[in-house]
Amino acid sequence: MITVSGLNKTYQTREGNEIHALHGVAFAVEPGEFITVVGPSGCGKSTLLKILAGILRRTSGSVSIAGRPIDGPNHEVGVVFQAPVLLPWRTVIQNILMPSELHGKLTSVHRERADKYLAMVGLEGFEDKYPGELSGGMQQRVGIARALCHDPNLLLMDEPFGALDAMTREMMNLDLLRIRAESGKTVLLVTHSIPEAVFLADRVIVMSPRPGRIADVLAVDLPRERKLEMINSEPFGKVVTRIRSHFNSHGTLDS
Repeated sequence: MITVSGLNKTYQTREGNEIHALHGVAFAVEPGEFITVVGPSGCGKSTLLKILAGILRRTSGSVSIAGRPIDGPNHEVGVVFQAPVLLPWRTVIQNILMPSELHGKLTSVHRERADKYLAMVGLEGFEDKYPGELSGGMQQRVGIARALCHDPNLLLMDEPFGALDAMTREMMNLDLLRIRAESGKTVLLVTHSIPEAVFLADRVIVMSPRPGRIADVLAVDLPRERKLEMINSEPFGKVVTRIRSHFNSHGTLDS
């Protein structure tokens, strides 16, 4: 589903200096996998996700989705950002259907699909509510339904639950795994939380400090039907410990 090879990203500052955000990043993601990306702040995780989404141009290297090079926004990709970015004057269903409207493809099929994903994220009956009437977790569910509404093969998620309280975040993790199982989508999720990265993933990509490189890729040897009590299991703890071993005493990742 995703193939990345020799990916580099360099930013130019206003002073004319170069900031190397990503260097030599290479990995592949199979269809149906759930991949999480974890690393310190500023290591290029969100930059990587934006390149995969076609929002940001790479400096060099190659990136392809389903065998097709990525050089701009791709209909095969749905994106969920850190904040749900809902329009407050539009109802839940209107927010979900907005991308279809913008592409001039709003049909009865899209409405049926929106209703399907609204039910899948647990918001059936909230179609006519406004964002201000929803909790933070419910707003993020709307963002997930909106990203899925055009039926992409790949779902990219940039720290989607970072602003939620711990209990809501745990419930959202369980809901996301259920949604992935029901939809069959390939998912790549960026997070700062090591336990969250391990709990959700089939494999965890660990990134180094800037310039971001792949420091490690770990398979998570747990059943796909995850339960919260697995967090206390030995296999879970081993993966968490190995990821943390990349961190030095200053809290950054060793290369």
